[in-house]
Amino acid sequence: MTMTRESDGQAENVPAAADPTPAVPSAIEGRSLGRIAWNRFKKDKVAMAGGVVVILLILLAIFAPELYSLEGSDPYTINTNLIDPNLQIPIGSMGGMSGHHWLGIDLPEGRDLFARIALGARVSLGIAGLSTLVAIVIGVVLGMTAGYFGGWVDSVISRTMDVMLAFPLLLFAIAISGVLPDTAFGLTGNTLHFVLLVIIIGFFSWPYIGRIIRGQTLMLKEREFVDAARSLGAKPGRILFKEILPSLVAPILIYSTLLIPTNILFEAALSFLGVGIKDPLPSWGQMIDQAISTFQVDPEFLIVPGFAIFLTVLSFNLLGDGLRDALDPKASR
Repeated sequence: MTMTRESDGQAENVPAAADPTPAVPSAIEGRSLGRIAWNRFKKDKVAMAGGVVVILLILLAIFAPELYSLEGSDPYTINTNLIDPNLQIPIGSMGGMSGHHWLGIDLPEGRDLFARIALGARVSLGIAGLSTLVAIVIGVVLGMTAGYFGGWVDSVISRTMDVMLAFPLLLFAIAISGVLPDTAFGLTGNTLHFVLLVIIIGFFSWPYIGRIIRGQTLMLKEREFVDAARSLGAKPGRILFKEILPSLVAPILIYSTLLIPTNILFEAALSFLGVGIKDPLPSWGQMIDQAISTFQVDPEFLIVPGFAIFLTVLSFNLLGDGLRDALDPKASR
């Protein structure tokens, strides 16, 4: 670098003094796999919208009593005075919507629809979430066991998966729920039905993720880090749960978000058929069943729980697709 100095009317170039502080190159910031996946996920606006809706639905389920208390109602109080005695329809427009009944009322009891939708979210999401957890635990353990040990262990577990996938689950659930007494195993009423649905749905859903985990384990057990752990004397249990399982977090997370909406639909189907959650405890499928006979005079009673199921299933599916794209390094998006 040079500087210009004037001397006797002439310009003279003089070398500038060197900067005593040498330039320090900026450090390269490393990014973890989780941060890379998060950055990829943020670019998918549709998946982000689905995730936001899922969070809002979970908050609705958790804080259901606090939310419907804001409008001064509850899901159990019968208000037949809100129903026209001659026409047998809610008094007022839009199914009886008002400041005290944000989504109107149901028929023929006149119970607050928002309160029942909010509490129904707790029931439906609770059954779907817990049954998915049961399926994930069983499927991951048996899938890893089959894929790692192979041989007769793999044959027994794989054939068990095939049998359970061919089992008529809906008919079995209807039969069990239909013949079960009102009190069993120290449980009674809807508590018994809740636990029974979680066990039935979770137990018969594990083969789906079990097959995925088995295939992933077959590939991972041949990787170098597994061979290194085996050469150091690691036991099979440590290899499975300390080496292989952390590499399976992505497919487990993705499949969980895709299995939950399937279980929501299954629970709604059972409640719609009358073998799931019983009235007065609300369930979205049960509410649709109750609205079938009155949808011609009060279509909102059918639209609201139907839209709740549609929105929930769609949001979870969008979230699952976004997670799959974000966690898959070979994805093009």
